[in-house]
Amino acid sequence: MRVLVTGAAGFIGSHLSMRLLARGDTVTGLDNLNDYYDVSLKEARLARFADNDGFEFIKGGLEDRRLLDALFASRNFDAVINLAAQAGVRYSLTNPHAYVDSNLVGFMNILEGCRHNGVKHLVYASSSSVYGANTAMPFSVHQNVDHPLSLYAATKKANELMAHTYSSLYGLPTTGLRFFTVYGPWGRPDMALFLFTKAILEGKPIDVFNHGKMKRDFTFVDDIVEGIVRVTDRTATANKEWTGMAPDPGTSFAPWKVYNIGNNQPVELLYFIETVEKCLGMKAVKNLLPLQAGDVPATFADVDDLMADTGFKPATPIEEGIARFVEWYREYYAV
Repeated sequence: MRVLVTGAAGFIGSHLSMRLLARGDTVTGLDNLNDYYDVSLKEARLARFADNDGFEFIKGGLEDRRLLDALFASRNFDAVINLAAQAGVRYSLTNPHAYVDSNLVGFMNILEGCRHNGVKHLVYASSSSVYGANTAMPFSVHQNVDHPLSLYAATKKANELMAHTYSSLYGLPTTGLRFFTVYGPWGRPDMALFLFTKAILEGKPIDVFNHGKMKRDFTFVDDIVEGIVRVTDRTATANKEWTGMAPDPGTSFAPWKVYNIGNNQPVELLYFIETVEKCLGMKAVKNLLPLQAGDVPATFADVDDLMADTGFKPATPIEEGIARFVEWYREYYAV
């Protein structure tokens, strides 16, 4: 296939691009290389594609409508996988406009590009954060998700609604993927595993929110990528049994679908930290703090739909995943 991967210099996007290239797809990678975190890390991820003729990189942002229009018109993409977004719950508390520009305006441009250029399937990153104030566990795509707790979460929910509109009006098959706390090699420096590893190695304290009583469905990046690939190959279709009398939030009368991709096994933050300590052979100095605004105390993915439709369920144990990250971190930073 000819695939557009947005956010290709990002954590998940770079892993996904490698996987698609390995199976013979042609990948156009789009990324604006912004300075939300270390640009040199993004450049190092892209350097891994230097000798691959199947990969083309274009620097630019989703909000650049002219660029997106020209790109779609000239490349004839079979599938689009939109991973580009302004990420981070906490950053959205202080820089809300960045989320409107990238996650709303940018996603609109993606939808229009797909609509007008015959794209057969749009797959896009949503987030477990859309569950917001929900407390019924595990989180199911068939639950209502109308109570987000951060602007980041609200923009991801908005993406799902915008995609549904285009699936309904124009028959564009769209699939949203709610990722649950992704971690692994080449990870983002603003995420817990990276922050903890760096601080512990430098002998600095780590911030532990909700006094370590948070639970997260940590999901290894290879499992995320496997889920994305399987879903991309399975074009979204309409649910013929859907009814407006009892509307199912996870499916539609239109070719629209959402899936959770999570490890289906929540881990308490204190155990997560203990595992990092074991892999590093060092103890952490913990700065225990209350739950931060916008955060939720627990996440837990129901992946029954993913398993039923694709035959895949994430299963990498947290101990293995953290060990692989620490190995990469030590090698990359020569620690």
